[in-house]
Amino acid sequence: MTRAEFDALCAPHPGAVLSGPGELDAWKVGGKMFACFGHVDARATNDDHVVVRCADNDMARMLIETGAAGKPAYFRGAWVRLDLPDLDPDEAAHRVAVSYDTIRAGLTKKAQADLPPRESD
Repeated sequence: MTRAEFDALCAPHPGAVLSGPGELDAWKVGGKMFACFGHVDARATNDDHVVVRCADNDMARMLIETGAAGKPAYFRGAWVRLDLPDLDPDEAAHRVAVSYDTIRAGLTKKAQADLPPRESD
């Protein structure tokens, strides 16, 4: 999967905005990040991996332990790193939706009400 293909999965979500470019490019909803591109180390570009939020720490831990995701360098808890070259498009779409929904649900009620409705709402 390419960065452009991943961006195309993020863009249709109501209220999704791409911030950047910069050291960290991030997709946000209500000002909160749900997907982040950045440098893993000095050799890596910001287009070969993305960090997304899982619904909970247990799911993140399971994905990391099974090798379906990696542990992100600067994130803790329910965040995981997905390597774009190896990422299945259906899995990517699912991970984006979970991350977006989790972050959106954590916004204030006012911020949530200001967003366009989700198709599944």
